[in-house]
Amino acid sequence: MPGRRNVRVAELLREELSMLVQRQVKDPRVGGLVTITQVEPSLDLRHARVFVSVLASQEERQAVLVGLRAASGFLQHELRQRLDLKRIPSLSFYPDESLERGAHLLEVMRRLEGEREDDAGDHEDARTDPPSP
Repeated sequence: MPGRRNVRVAELLREELSMLVQRQVKDPRVGGLVTITQVEPSLDLRHARVFVSVLASQEERQAVLVGLRAASGFLQHELRQRLDLKRIPSLSFYPDESLERGAHLLEVMRRLEGEREDDAGDHEDARTDPPSP
């Protein structure tokens, strides 16, 4: 389990990376709505896994990850300039699909609720119709 310091560093890295990606990264592949959702630094703070959510097609998501991986040296340099940390971790970027999974689950739940309401309506109709002669 990460210590309190690692949790603070992770949040600090997430905030700074979010600002840098939105304002400083000029790579055209890193466009659109890109969100840094989570940063998981290793216990020794030498490496950090950066999870990225992108609202775009699968091809565009992959392009954003490639662009971020290409910009990782620049991002580390900028973090070194902005943060007062002894060591800036090397950055590895990964897709965060939790938002897409959540949206899919909500859609499935809505569909099931709609089917449940349709079934309830069918049963009520069967009870209120008079029997045929």
